[in-house]
Amino acid sequence: QVQLVESGGGSVQAGGSLRLSCAASGYACMGWFRQAPGKEREGVAVIDAGSSSTYYTDSVKGRFTISRDKNTLYLQMNSLKPEDTAMYYCAASSYGCSRALLRSTWYNSWGQGTQVTVSS
Repeated sequence: QVQLVESGGGSVQAGGSLRLSCAASGYACMGWFRQAPGKEREGVAVIDAGSSSTYYTDSVKGRFTISRDKNTLYLQMNSLKPEDTAMYYCAASSYGCSRALLRSTWYNSWGQGTQVTVSS
């Protein structure tokens, strides 16, 4: 497994913005997951390398945008809410996103995580 490296986390007030980055390439599907204390890891957004199709969890639609260039994956997070507070992980799968979707068990490469904290 290739280690992925995230950057861009931090602390912001509600309504603010952050952009996460992850050095990643060569995978069929790449995306972002998050895990808050005491909660299960959940898929936030993923993007297919071939079709560029994107999938978002309902709670971030209209606020977050996932994108990628040749070597980097991004997550632009706008209108942040306190409930977005979590450790955010970059993940990659050898399966296309139409199969992997937002299911963490389908992703076989992970970053170490970057903390996002949103205060009210």
